[in-house]
Amino acid sequence: MSVQISAAQVKDLREKTGVGMMECKKALEENGGEQERAIIWLRERGMSRAAKKADRIAAEGVVEIYINDSCNSAVVLEMNCETDFVGKNEDFLKLVRETAIIAHKNQIDDVEKLALMTMSTGETIQQTMAALIQKIGENMRLRRVVLVSAPNGHISSYIHMGGRIGTCVVLEGKKDVEELGKDIAMHIAAAAPRYLNRTEVDTTELNQEKDIARKKLVEEKKPEAMIEKILEGQMNKFYKEVCLVEQMFVKDPEISITKLLEKADKNLKATRFVRFALGEGVEKKTSNFAEEVAAQLNR
Repeated sequence: MSVQISAAQVKDLREKTGVGMMECKKALEENGGEQERAIIWLRERGMSRAAKKADRIAAEGVVEIYINDSCNSAVVLEMNCETDFVGKNEDFLKLVRETAIIAHKNQIDDVEKLALMTMSTGETIQQTMAALIQKIGENMRLRRVVLVSAPNGHISSYIHMGGRIGTCVVLEGKKDVEELGKDIAMHIAAAAPRYLNRTEVDTTELNQEKDIARKKLVEEKKPEAMIEKILEGQMNKFYKEVCLVEQMFVKDPEISITKLLEKADKNLKATRFVRFALGEGVEKKTSNFAEEVAAQLNR
């Protein structure tokens, strides 16, 4: 009697092994849906290195940005590996670049769907990645991908430290803004805004900031009549820290991003930005250069 294999089981096995969806489905079918047996089955069929490396932390790699010739459509993508060595490997970088181009061509912003797309070799991105894992001996994963569209605007980007941080910003209201856009994209990399403007700020986060500030003012025995006024000033300061359009420009701290845009053209506005920092949110193991070299030599 055949065992029914769910999409969730296949997805879970794929995430753990780095092997393609169809291979994972077959492995589960051949092993009664038991994941551990399926992993061994995959290892026995030449996919062992990919499977063995799948539980390793992959927090290095590269952030890639692809922008079309018209500068009105872009892809921001992060692909991870375990070490900085592999993050600079030509085969790895070629895979990342082609993956970004495929994502843009097919307008895909879902890593699951993107992994199943066919590359120029005829293999899927997932299959190509699995083969590279076996060849190099490091875990890799396609972590996230975002599409950026600006039909009435201009997209500028900035890559910092060879792909450790990648940013792009959409400016609308004026053409010929590449230099200014590049400056603002660079500012985003340095200042790390979390929101475009006040309307985007998460309500829960804002209320939490207010509660913390209010409790501190009460503890400081500030007059009740003054607390709300002081809070207003503190919240304005908070907005200036987290909202792009209210931040002070890193190249000229005397002027805000909004004023910078108005100075260039009164109709010019920033309408969207994306900032990917390599490995952010991923628990990284600590190591040093010598340890990384030793690890590479022992593979």
